[in-house]
Amino acid sequence: MNMSRRIFSSLLLSFAFLAAAGVGVKAQTYGSYTPYSLFGVGDLASPGTAYNKTMGGVGIANRNHRFLNITNPAAVTARDTLSFMADYSILQDNKVFRQGDMRSASNTMNVSSLAMSFPIWKSSAMMVGIRPYSDAGYSYGYLETDPSIIGNTGNVAYTASGSGSLYQVFAAAGVTFWRRLSLGAEFDYHFGKIDKSFQLTFSDPSYNGATSGHIIQLTAPAWKVGIQYEQPLGSKSSLTLGATYKSKAAFAGNVESYRYSSGSATKDTLDFKTGVPGNISLASEKGVGLCYRYADKFMVEVDYTRADWRDSGMANVRGFTGYLNDDDARTPFTCSLSESYRVGVEYIPNRSDIRYYYKKIAYRAGAYWKKDYYSLFGNQVNAYGITIGATLPVFRMYNGITLGADFGQRGSIKDNMIRETYCNFSIGFNLHDIWFVKNRYE
Repeated sequence: MNMSRRIFSSLLLSFAFLAAAGVGVKAQTYGSYTPYSLFGVGDLASPGTAYNKTMGGVGIANRNHRFLNITNPAAVTARDTLSFMADYSILQDNKVFRQGDMRSASNTMNVSSLAMSFPIWKSSAMMVGIRPYSDAGYSYGYLETDPSIIGNTGNVAYTASGSGSLYQVFAAAGVTFWRRLSLGAEFDYHFGKIDKSFQLTFSDPSYNGATSGHIIQLTAPAWKVGIQYEQPLGSKSSLTLGATYKSKAAFAGNVESYRYSSGSATKDTLDFKTGVPGNISLASEKGVGLCYRYADKFMVEVDYTRADWRDSGMANVRGFTGYLNDDDARTPFTCSLSESYRVGVEYIPNRSDIRYYYKKIAYRAGAYWKKDYYSLFGNQVNAYGITIGATLPVFRMYNGITLGADFGQRGSIKDNMIRETYCNFSIGFNLHDIWFVKNRYE
């Protein structure tokens, strides 16, 4: 196959994945389903591709020329000089919720990320892609219990639902100096739509019900920088230190707020207005990581990230506050300091083995503990979990299929909070090809 056909085949396959991703996003109502997505911009997506997720989400200090690492823009230079790389990941989410004696469950599936990477010149490279930033998905209801109200109006029911996502398109470039120091920069563009609605209904038809809600369309540009320094330790091992910083992202866009009453025969608009989202933003984020690698056989990494959401403004702007009922005077949510601690390991028995296939498989495991960007009823919402996974090599070069699982828990059943127990499955397709090689024979 000549160079032009090779490039065309790689791009065609990548765009086919992109088209499939678009179909999946449109067909899926909820990218994530959780009551906690009532607040702010919803449930934040876990970092990285399926490759990162199998190791607890680490990647800030990871340099692996076989896999595309999108958590640090400096990592894009860890590659074979002429290689084209692409990654397409899918996440399947399964949750069980408990609050007191009540239990429920949900199952969703959505695209996790799509990214492509290619060389620019010598020790520099670039990557582009799209990934979910956050998802909103919830539906709940409760009945009025105040006897004085029920006695006058009959049964009163409150219901609420929400859906939508924010996505992040990114373009990053990196360069390596002196074979050890790598620098990278990334431009991020957040965009998406979230729809939140509330309904009030009466069993007595002489009373009109009410429906209110917010249709939120947002955009927010941001930038990210990263650095990695790799120090050899002898002939086969190395130690890499990595760091990232992502800027604060102020929101632009439009918030459409509405309210109308409805009875057996009438429907009257009570309030309708549109405007800018208000003074709200996504928090800046800092991250550091340390990775030890022994040859092409063993790797262990530890990462820490921190983001302060307390001045994001989301607890003060209607549509983001997380009211249980749109008529409530206050929200049970408050913004907080978000942190995460992650550790991941990878082991390959013998990548070059020609006799036993299982020795060529990359086995991975990880663990994490994190604080979400909000608290509920004054209680910080935390999550922890363990991950396992493997990449199965297919065809030639570095092509493979990554399979992973994430077992964890978020929240608590104390103080009337909601506990989530989840089991998430991820699958990633790792594509690799060599570009710009001049054929010796036609």
